[in-house]
Amino acid sequence: MSTQQKSFTSVEILDKPRNIMSPSPQHTSTFVRAMRRVYRPLGFQKGYNFPLFIIFAGAMLGFVLARLSYLNIGGSASSSFASGASPGEWFHYHEGLYRVGITLHLASCLPMGFLMIWQFVPVIRHKLLIFHRINGYLVMLLCLVSNAGALIIAPKAFGGGLDVRSGTGMLAILTTGAFGMAYYNIKRLQIDQHRAWMLRAMFYLGTIITARLVLILSALITTKIGGFYQILSCDEVAFIQGSYDTAVSLYPQCANMTGNAPLVVSADFNGQPESIGASLQIGFGMGLWIAIFLHTIGIEIYLNLTPAEAEKLRGVSYERQLEAGFENPGSSGLTVDRWGDAEAWKPVNRSGTT
Repeated sequence: MSTQQKSFTSVEILDKPRNIMSPSPQHTSTFVRAMRRVYRPLGFQKGYNFPLFIIFAGAMLGFVLARLSYLNIGGSASSSFASGASPGEWFHYHEGLYRVGITLHLASCLPMGFLMIWQFVPVIRHKLLIFHRINGYLVMLLCLVSNAGALIIAPKAFGGGLDVRSGTGMLAILTTGAFGMAYYNIKRLQIDQHRAWMLRAMFYLGTIITARLVLILSALITTKIGGFYQILSCDEVAFIQGSYDTAVSLYPQCANMTGNAPLVVSADFNGQPESIGASLQIGFGMGLWIAIFLHTIGIEIYLNLTPAEAEKLRGVSYERQLEAGFENPGSSGLTVDRWGDAEAWKPVNRSGTT
């Protein structure tokens, strides 16, 4: 390491010549100046970051708040999970191992979604670093518990088809892997990669919101088209309807069938409760995989559109790794120049020379 490289300060590494085409403060609009007074105190420095945070973090916060009542899992209130879940779901979850699974999942994923949002508020990272660290550990721990619960209930969730099971497993792998990569990189002070993997983790976890939007659209479309069916059981229909006699009146074949015998139920979002449940079951697996695809591609597009932010944080990583005595400062974590065929990264001073 040369004396010149060691003498770089973080300001020299991060500072860049100002773009002469960017508008000067006196030429910015009133709206821009007003927005800066809103997002600058929160630590946001780029105009595009704050709206994106409001959209995606706001969606996560809204979803969590709307589902907080589900922590009352087996209650009789209309806002409990037992009353608000898709018709037929509580039949599988109301007792035994699946009751444990849904309890673990809901009791961990909802707090995780709420706590995760604060990891992406810059002023908290800069001024409340101890909160950022403790909160990050809590989010990762809650994710592991939530994934365990999700894997337990996957064989029964929305029909428990192979599409649902594989999608749930894929989400568990993606989220656990992303948090693991984020944890390793922050331990190596590779802040740019820590940022990238934490963003990936948040986007992967957000797939459940998009999946539910696709689910509703799928139920409406399949109902409009008609001719879709789902396999339930007479016991399941009786549980949904509240009595076996009602189930027999709707499906006379149940009178001559055992309770767990397969029963063909039409998927109709405007029909009987079991038909509504059937219309949701046939679309959930598809919605889950579409959401995984959209979120996986979407976060990679965002990361590739923000190389300046990654380069800035890599400069900070270089400084901290150099101070900590790590080998290969700037590339002590999982970076492409160490594990791929990219050219070795070098810090750049304000004049643009290495």
